[in-house]
Amino acid sequence: MILFASYGEGHIQVSNALRERFEEDEGCEVKLVDLFAEAYPRLNELTKYIYIKSYTLFPKLYGWSYYSTREMRDDTWFSAWFHGWGTGKLRRILERERPDAVVNTFPTLAMPELRRRRGVPIPIFNVLTDYVLHARWIHPLIDRYYVATDDLAAAMTTAGVPEQRIRVTGIPLKRAFRPMERGKALYAKYGLDPARRTVLIMAGSYGVLQGLRDVCDALAALPDAQLAVVCGKNESLYASMRDMAERTPNVKVFGFMKEMHELMSLADTMVTKPGGITLTEAIQCELPVVLLRPVPGQERDNAEYMASRGAAFVAHDDGQVEDIIRSLLETPERRRRAVQAMAALKRTQSAERIVRDILEAMDDRRSASVFTEERRRVSSERYS
Repeated sequence: MILFASYGEGHIQVSNALRERFEEDEGCEVKLVDLFAEAYPRLNELTKYIYIKSYTLFPKLYGWSYYSTREMRDDTWFSAWFHGWGTGKLRRILERERPDAVVNTFPTLAMPELRRRRGVPIPIFNVLTDYVLHARWIHPLIDRYYVATDDLAAAMTTAGVPEQRIRVTGIPLKRAFRPMERGKALYAKYGLDPARRTVLIMAGSYGVLQGLRDVCDALAALPDAQLAVVCGKNESLYASMRDMAERTPNVKVFGFMKEMHELMSLADTMVTKPGGITLTEAIQCELPVVLLRPVPGQERDNAEYMASRGAAFVAHDDGQVEDIIRSLLETPERRRRAVQAMAALKRTQSAERIVRDILEAMDDRRSASVFTEERRRVSSERYS
């Protein structure tokens, strides 16, 4: 059973990537559960709406809630209350589905909290979907963690997680995501000119990248450059950008894309928001990234981490975006260093490695259980 939440597209993508490998490679039966949506459907819709609006209306409020709980301990009454949300619904789902293991791709600790309260013996695995640590991922009853980098693993051990419970695997992506060779057919598919340098601009799955129109106006004026603008699921943004594209030949506009690996493979650089999955996709394509106005919370922390490694550049206004993009396009050495930094963070076959490790851990647990039961039987016969 994979527990996820539909706050952003990334957690869903990671869940589907793992399900794909479990089912197709290992023949496992997989159940995906959006726990909060099933436990509190109306509240879930409200909080999703607030989450999306927080990017533009009150980012500081979201940042406050994120940072105020970043180092939250698991042994306080507040933590028990906070992580207890959804445990009743989860218990009923477990009784119905009877899974052999539970995988979390969202930082909810209902499953380990249920184990603490009722002794549920099902093994629990957490797949972290960002490049920074938050306490909501950590609980002493999590059996194993899968993380993106050695730096994140080190942060977890500092926070008290036993080293043997951590695996550095990278963040899993769907099987179809892979860098592609640039060719005339691929350029033609998206109406792009092979003779121009391509700047990919991604507004996020909900199309919430702030100041997108002004950024596009500035970058479209760069010499020998063309823009590929992905608006996500924001239909009004898509319509607005289509109007711009009709007047600007070197701007191509797209809605929600499933083949992002193709556009990333054609791009020379990218402007986007620092979601964990988007960054992982850029790393796989070794694509230098400019992160525009990262909002407080995990996205700002992701941005700061990537910038500290030289793999991304943070821009806080339109002028900075233009300067950085111009420099990357006109200074091959600067772009080369960013590409090398991206390559240093790359982890391949992340989903396969996670799935194999989970199944091996389950086998080890089952063998240990059988051995314990056999010892109990022998002991019982000896003293009966």
